[in-house]
Amino acid sequence: MNQELILKQAIKDNRATLSNPDSIYKSMLEFQQLLMLYDAGIKQITTKFDILKEEFNTKNLRNPIEAIHSRIKDPMSIIEKLTRKGLSISYKNIVSNLTDVAGVRVVCPFISDVYHVAKMISEQDDVSVITVKDYIKNPKQNGYRSLHLIVNVDVYLSEQKHIIPVEIQVRTIAMDFWASLEHQLHYKKDFKMPENVDSELKSCADIIAQTDKRMQELAKNLPNFKDYSQDLGE
Repeated sequence: MNQELILKQAIKDNRATLSNPDSIYKSMLEFQQLLMLYDAGIKQITTKFDILKEEFNTKNLRNPIEAIHSRIKDPMSIIEKLTRKGLSISYKNIVSNLTDVAGVRVVCPFISDVYHVAKMISEQDDVSVITVKDYIKNPKQNGYRSLHLIVNVDVYLSEQKHIIPVEIQVRTIAMDFWASLEHQLHYKKDFKMPENVDSELKSCADIIAQTDKRMQELAKNLPNFKDYSQDLGE
């Protein structure tokens, strides 16, 4: 049974207890279809990165792409973010005000690779870069480092084209290591961590950043290594 039939059956089973079942069904179906579009946007971007990764492997060149991950923001996170912005929960508000519903994360060996990968994806004709936020050159206060791009991609359905925003985060292995552990430590929002945890995390981030820079210097010994870190502006 597909998701639409499951949704119809759930509405039917609970029709007596719902104040406006037809309206609820319409809203839920619109939301489901919207998430499908964001999923299609993710597939467009991840396919592009997969092709680039395969190209480097086929040419037997050093690969600047270590790993590719993707996710769609879960419904509760979408609702929470709209609420924080003071917006009602609607299809229109999601499309118009949220740019990180669809997310792709690319992990690279070296700092220069981060900018190389961002440059390659930005220069593709069917990708439109909307914003660039460089948290490597300008880290967040907590020590977070990563390069963020919001891009628009075209998603073609049977009768219509949709322009879908996708957030791309590009970071080094070391940055990803720190971000993953920081997320684990702050995952439980109802649990208060000791006061020194944030300062310790910031200290760890700074140490990791220094290590990244040292590894970047070592990487300059590689044949045909090019520093791309100046090639992508905000």
